[in-house]
Order: sequence, then structure tokens, then C-alpha cells
Amino acid sequence: MENKGIRTCLTVGIGLIILVIVFGLGAGAGYFLPRLITTPSPVSGPISCPPCPEVITVPTDEEGTPTIIAPLECPVCPYVDAEGDTPEAYQNLFAPFWEAWDIVHDQFVDQPVDDLALMRGAIKGMLDALGDRHTSYMSPEEFQQANEALDGEYEGIGAWVDTTGEYIEIISPMRGSPAAEAGLQPNDLVIGIDGEDMTGIPGDLVLRRILGPAGTDVTLTIRRGDDIFDVTITRAKIIVPTVEYEMLEDDIAYIGLYNYGDKTTAQLRSALQELLDQDPVGLIFDLRGNGGGYLNTAIQVVSEFIGEGVVMYEQYGDGETYAYEAIPGGLATEIPLVVLVDQGTASASEITAGAIQDLGRAPLVGVTTFGKGSVQNWNTLQNNAGGVRVTIARWLTPNGRQISEIGLEPEYIVEMTPEDFAEGRDLQLDKAIEVLNGLID
Repeated sequence: MENKGIRTCLTVGIGLIILVIVFGLGAGAGYFLPRLITTPSPVSGPISCPPCPEVITVPTDEEGTPTIIAPLECPVCPYVDAEGDTPEAYQNLFAPFWEAWDIVHDQFVDQPVDDLALMRGAIKGMLDALGDRHTSYMSPEEFQQANEALDGEYEGIGAWVDTTGEYIEIISPMRGSPAAEAGLQPNDLVIGIDGEDMTGIPGDLVLRRILGPAGTDVTLTIRRGDDIFDVTITRAKIIVPTVEYEMLEDDIAYIGLYNYGDKTTAQLRSALQELLDQDPVGLIFDLRGNGGGYLNTAIQVVSEFIGEGVVMYEQYGDGETYAYEAIPGGLATEIPLVVLVDQGTASASEITAGAIQDLGRAPLVGVTTFGKGSVQNWNTLQNNAGGVRVTIARWLTPNGRQISEIGLEPEYIVEMTPEDFAEGRDLQLDKAIEVLNGLID
């Protein structure tokens, strides 16, 4: 079988942002087969575009003869299908849709209606009907922002979020970000923005309210358990962290990995090499707050710690299963290892932690992970029309575990209190050092 999954990427629902880790705009169902701009042939002069309000002037030669014969393609509307109207095989199926489309244009009280918003809402509605919270539509702006997060920078508060629930949920604030400095924590729910209730508002629209120019303020109303409070955060240009590393006391190496982007593997290998050159007695690999990213990067990352064997299974809807094996040449396959995880450890980072746990390479320390066990394809729509994220498979750990909505439970459970965060105590790291020293001994 062709390695059809290696080009796919995983997301949180967190997604980002970044992220995010996840996005879409509008409401409705099914306008993915737009109409042609048609007019009698030949044509001349200005004509209107049915899917949008644009008026098109037909080009002519020096003698005034039209140089283009219908059908015409609108130069600004990115949703024109230049090959034909609704295919014959779907005409009966989509007849009610086109009937509803015409009714809206004829009868809706506020005219003219926004055809672009209707079209985007229709795509969103179609994908929502699948019942999978990780399958969604992203507008051009949202698609760009989601990819910028993995590429390295954007402007906002600096948190991986899940937009698929009733309210936006903080998966994890990025280390050193405005969100972290403001004290946001995993599982916080954003129930209001700048004093406005966000109940019933789609998560992608709420996220757009959170993102904004650096230097501006946004006030979030947060629900944390039974507590509700406001926090004002000054947005900033967010440089998405990838790798942090250092030598701790007693010759213990530490690496924190914060996303799975295009450059992650190279940066991780560079950090590993620099640390290993100092002859550490053991290594702590920190995946806390890692909202995930690309699947191929996840396989590359886990292969730095596991020398051989299956590290993940990808299972498709037809029952076909593809096994991903460790890539030879990992730099840290022998050194004593402990992995830190928390409720912000999601998606690609759970692939890494799950393989390390199942294969007995190292114990996990922290709290149960987020629980995202599916694989998404990110499809770019033509003509800068946004993107569609579609769940194509579920992934299983080497032992065949499905972790969706369950997560990975560490061998050593260490809870962190709000007071611990506020006072800079890291009980989970302390426990990881203790466990690692036991392995070394």
C-alpha cells in the first residue's frame, strides 16, 4: 500500500491556534457545487455573476468583438466551477438545495443576501452533518492562521485551543506567552469576550475575537470548574516555540518539545546531539502543553527514542490498517528516559508518548493526556477559497489502544494546583527527576 498517511497532519482541537492545534465560518448545508457564470454566446458588455454581486465586463478586441465566449469565469469569485453546473448524477439530490437557494434570494427580508457567506456556511453545514468534531471548514483567513501557527508565528494570546465544543477550551497556553503569564490553564473555558456572552456562538468565530493585533487587549471571561472570572490579556506577536533544552543538575538532560511542525525534527536532533555530547546520565522529554501537528513529524520524533518496531497503526474506515515503523538512526534510543505529559499533550504528541509507553521505552509522568486519536487531511481549496479538514483515519498505539476521548494515563500521576503554577513550582518535573534517578540506579 502506498504510504498515503505520511503526508497528513493531526490536529487538536486545539488546535492551535494555534493554532491548535482546529476552524470554520457560517451556517447551512451543502453548496460545494457552485453554478457557472453563463450567458448566451457570444457575449459583450457587462454581465453579472450569479454566485456573487460582481459585474464582469467581457473583453473585446480593437474592433469591439468579444474575445471570450461563454461560459465566463468570474475574476473575483473563488467559487466558480468552470466545467459545468451541478453534475447530472446529483441534480435530483441537490434540487431541494437550489430551490432553497432561490427562495432565500427571492423572499429573505434583508436583501441582497451575502452569497459568499451562504456558500461558506453551506460547506460548514455539510461537514458538520458528518458528526465528527475534527472535520471542518476553514475560511481563507482561518486556513492561513492555522498554517501560520505551525510555521512559526502569528498575533494573539499564545494558546492551543479546541474550538469544537460548546465553548472554546484551552488545551494549553504556550510557555512564556501572554496566555501563560495571565494564568490560563488547560481545560479553561472561554465563555465571554470583552463582556459579551459567547454562548451559542461557533468556536471559530470566538477564536477570531481572541486573535488580534499585537499590543491590543482582550478580556476573556473564563470558567474554571465552578469558578467564573475575567482576565485581561495583551495580545502579542507569538513566536510558536518548538524546542527548549538544557542540562539540569546531576548531569540530567532536559528537552521540551512544543509542536510538530516542518522544522521540528531538525531542531530536535540538533538539541539531542548537543546534549548527548555532554554525556548525560539520563534524559527527561517534556511533551506537556504540546498540541500536536504533522503526522510525519510525529513518526520522525518518536523514532529518535525508539530504535525499531511499529510505533503507530493508522486504521481507515474500510478496515484497512497501515503500520508505521520506527525510522532507523535515532539519537536517543538507549539513554535512560522519562516522558512528561499533561492534559495539554494532544494528537501528534500522544502518538509519541503512546509508542514510548507501549513499547516499554520509558514511563510517563504527569496527568492523563488530551485524548485525540484521529488523523486529518488538510485540503487546500482552489483559488484561495480556504481549506477543508477531514478525518481520514483513526490511529492506534502499538498495542492497539484507541485513545480518543480517553487519553494516555501516566505510570506516575502528579497533579498540579493553581497555586503551584502561580508560585512556579513544578512538581511533575521534580517527580520525573526522581523516577529517572531510580532508572539510572
